[in-house]
Amino acid sequence: MAEFTVSPTRHDPYKNFKFRVKWDGAHVAGVSKVSGLKRSTEVVEHREGGDPSTGRKSSGRTRFDAIMLERGLTQVLAFANWANKVWTLGGNPEVALADFRKDIVIDFYNEADQLVVSYKVYCCRVSEYQALPDLDANANAIAIEHIKLENEGWGRDLSVVEPKEPS
Repeated sequence: MAEFTVSPTRHDPYKNFKFRVKWDGAHVAGVSKVSGLKRSTEVVEHREGGDPSTGRKSSGRTRFDAIMLERGLTQVLAFANWANKVWTLGGNPEVALADFRKDIVIDFYNEADQLVVSYKVYCCRVSEYQALPDLDANANAIAIEHIKLENEGWGRDLSVVEPKEPS
């Protein structure tokens, strides 16, 4: 029984190594890691006055966990420029809060570089920015910068449909 309707010969899930992150209408170069999208809903317990022995459970407030993005340190200032929207050394009067929230898109590709899944994350803002990692002259590693994005929700873009895989 094939689970994939368009590509019935595919029986395995997509690998998670091909993705791109986009904001302001352009892909951000070099993003190498995105934390998972997680949503949790509180449970509200209550009891009706005439029912002394059993309680009821209802859905409460929904929370969306922050998203971490990592990339190798380059000359591209996409992370720093966004982080500087809410704070700049010396209290720069040009810091603008009008556009410090952005919607981002996380596009996910199959091995043939075809877009298979896309998520939109709404009203993101930078709550942490790390420009440099701990530096160690004996380490065999690359310099990574990261940002932590608080968000107000996300959803799968249902306009992206399963592509027919090349033969």
